[in-house]
This record gives sequence, structure tokens and C-alpha cells, in this order.
Amino acid sequence: MVRMFRRLHRFLYLAAVLVFFLLFYPLLAVYAKNPERHYHRIIRCRRIIGFLSSTFAGIWYRFRFETPVDWSRAYIICPNHTSNLDITAMVLLCPADFSFMGKMELLNNPVTGMFFRTVDIPVNRQSKISAFKAFKRAHEYLLLGRGMVIFPEGLIGEEFPPRLYEFKNGPFRLAIETKTPILPVVIVDAWKLYWDEGKQYGSRPGIVDVEVLAPIETDGLEPADADRLRDEVRNRIKKRWNAVGGV
Repeated sequence: MVRMFRRLHRFLYLAAVLVFFLLFYPLLAVYAKNPERHYHRIIRCRRIIGFLSSTFAGIWYRFRFETPVDWSRAYIICPNHTSNLDITAMVLLCPADFSFMGKMELLNNPVTGMFFRTVDIPVNRQSKISAFKAFKRAHEYLLLGRGMVIFPEGLIGEEFPPRLYEFKNGPFRLAIETKTPILPVVIVDAWKLYWDEGKQYGSRPGIVDVEVLAPIETDGLEPADADRLRDEVRNRIKKRWNAVGGV
């Protein structure tokens, strides 16, 4: 009975995402013709779609901040990654405009594809040329004052319960090159509601707790410091993940 409920809830949630996306599609289709001009409007539409679809399915997000965040600044936001809900968590966390960097396959999804063809940055992790172009574009966005969300693990693992994987170097080199602060984020329990894509265990209503740690400044760091910065961010996320009941 529980498994059936969770499967039904997953379909409810996915249907809500699709329905609210379709309601906004005429606007998004217009904005997509000139995404640079309408960047802010596209981001706002995504935020509204994320809020409405999650609320309809009974999924809420609770944010706690280690220190106040100055959202007038651009950050490279680095969350752990265990669930597709992580995307909505970041959409609802950030009141400022920002873009995701994510896998190329997201272009094939009717919802995420719209945003990855306009405001987000797809990357083929198997191609060095694709990765170079993606990070070059991210570099340009940051210099324009736009934040970036990059999941430094680069994947959702196959273990359940999930664990924290090693971090990739790319986000931290980018942060140093552009003198952009890192904002570490711990998404505590999204996996308990909706692990990965939800295909195996379905989903359920509930609250996703998100811990936003203090920003880490990169001004004054050199490219050689990228590994140390990567390890510092991972250690802080891991410490908090363990403290609040992560695996």
C-alpha cells in the first residue's frame, strides 16, 4: 500500500510540474526568442512553476542560514545532490537571477529542456571540448553578475541511502578565476521524499530541509589553491550533512 501511494504521488508531482509548465509555456516561448533580453523573466517563471508544482504535491522547503546571505552578489552555489527535488530547492532558495550547469541529457526533458536552451548551461561531461565551452560560458555569466548553481559531485549516486561523493575541480577553479564566492549548501533530506528520479521508490509529501552555510571568499586565491578550496567546501558540507542526519 505504501509503495502504491508513493508511486501515485510521484505521478501527481510530475503531472503538476507539467501542467504548471504548460500554463507558462506561451510566455516562455515568447521569452525564448530573445533569452538575453528576457533572462530575468524566464528565471521568474521557473521560480513560480517550482513553487506551484511543489505546493500542489505537498512538498515544501525549509531554509536555514548559517549567516545572512547578500543576494546582491553573484555566487557559485555548490549543493550536494541526491534528488531531482534539489533543482527546485535551489530555484526557491535564490531570490537573485542565476543559471544551472547540468548534464546534456536535460535538454531532452520537455521542462528542463526549455531552460537549458535559454538560461542554463548544458555540458557533456564525456567531452573536454563541451566542458571547456560550458565553463567559458559560465565565466561570462559570472562576470555579468549572474550566479551559477553547480552540483560539484556531478551526479546522483546509485547507493541508497545516498552518500556524499568526491567533488569535481571545475566549480572551484571557476570561482577563483572570476573571484566569485562559493556558497555551500546542504540539502538534508530531499532523498527521503524523492530519491534520484523517483522511479524506484516513488515520492511522498513532506518538508525538504536546506542548510545554507556561510559563503567562502575566493578573492586572493590562486589557481593552485583550487584543490584546497574544493576540499574545504566538501569538508564543510560533509560535516554539516553528518550533523543533521545525513548518511
